[in-house]
Amino acid sequence: MRSLLAALVFIPSLFIAAPTLACGPDSNCAIENDRHYRIRIPKGHDGKTPIGAIIYAHGYKGNASGAMNNKSLGKAASDLGLALISVKSAGPDWHIPNAPSQHPPEEWVELEYFDNVIADVEKRFSIDTSKLLMTGFSAGAMMTWTLACERSEKFVGFVPMSGTFWAPHPQSCPSPPANVIHYHGAKDQVVPLKGRRIGPARQGNVFDVLTMYEKNGDYIGDVKNVTDKLSCIRKTNPDAKILELCLYDGGHGFRTDYIVRAWEKLKLLSTVNGGPKL
Repeated sequence: MRSLLAALVFIPSLFIAAPTLACGPDSNCAIENDRHYRIRIPKGHDGKTPIGAIIYAHGYKGNASGAMNNKSLGKAASDLGLALISVKSAGPDWHIPNAPSQHPPEEWVELEYFDNVIADVEKRFSIDTSKLLMTGFSAGAMMTWTLACERSEKFVGFVPMSGTFWAPHPQSCPSPPANVIHYHGAKDQVVPLKGRRIGPARQGNVFDVLTMYEKNGDYIGDVKNVTDKLSCIRKTNPDAKILELCLYDGGHGFRTDYIVRAWEKLKLLSTVNGGPKL
């Protein structure tokens, strides 16, 4: 009788605890240090076959749920057969060097956070962490550039949109050269190509950052590609990594088709250069 009563007491607790373990596009995936992320698995996925993922970093005062509600972003990831992972900054802005609201002791807290996110998605979901694309908009692009400099080996490529480092930008990067495709509006006044002052801080100069990264990774060449939407200049290094700047005739913006373009370009490069299939 006692064992039966114990079982009856235990069973309801399972039903109470179970929802806290679930997470996805509509609920937070909790990780260490009271942080979280959200994830959307592409339609039709069997839940077992390993797939790659797009990790998206929001702009200033954004959040993970807002990115998940972006139907265009979700559809783009799903159409590519990729999971969408939306991440959340430690505060209203990403805690990265020289940001206006930065506290020096916390400036690398975001690197640990991304390490934890990648480890968690690999453990909880069928995510192939060798096929991760990092992207972000505005302040999220600043976070993307920071990861390209500090954690390049964890991603197949980086797609910053309308943002770069806070000034002064790094003079070199400790992690290996990566594939970086930077998109920016030629008429952007919120984050101009040459940056602007925000209180005591200043946004970095995109051209200076690209010059630094070009020298850091031995990128050479000026392959131009001009369409009705984009004007791009691509450089390549000895390891067949690409560094590309693409400008569009517009202001401070974000377009999911540019992420699709970047993934397809990286997919083609991996095939041509004999790398892992994306």
